[in-house]
Amino acid sequence: MSTLSDTFRHNLDLYVDIDPFTTKDPFGDQDDFNYYIIVDRTEPRRIVSLIAMKKDPLPHLSWDNILGNRLAKLMVPKTDAYILKSEIMPKDTNNFYSYRRSGVISGLVMFAFQMCGRK
Repeated sequence: MSTLSDTFRHNLDLYVDIDPFTTKDPFGDQDDFNYYIIVDRTEPRRIVSLIAMKKDPLPHLSWDNILGNRLAKLMVPKTDAYILKSEIMPKDTNNFYSYRRSGVISGLVMFAFQMCGRK
């Protein structure tokens, strides 16, 4: 899973600038995000990444190129995204990296290689 997550981060980094430091988790009452999980197509229970993408981000990313043939992006409700995050990450906050396009934050992303032995 870590290899898939590293590959996904590399591919995403070709299209956006990923901040080097984490920021607070995006699950506030008044957030403006759509939530997605990136999964392995061959084993959909393997979560590679969790993304909080700003609604109506412009310009749009080329997700087919970023994901390739092995990964899939699935939209999930905010409550489900929060439950997944809580189950797989040991820290309560500061788990997400901001990513930017043209200097503007387009969303937040968490990678599987950050996960520390949780099942």
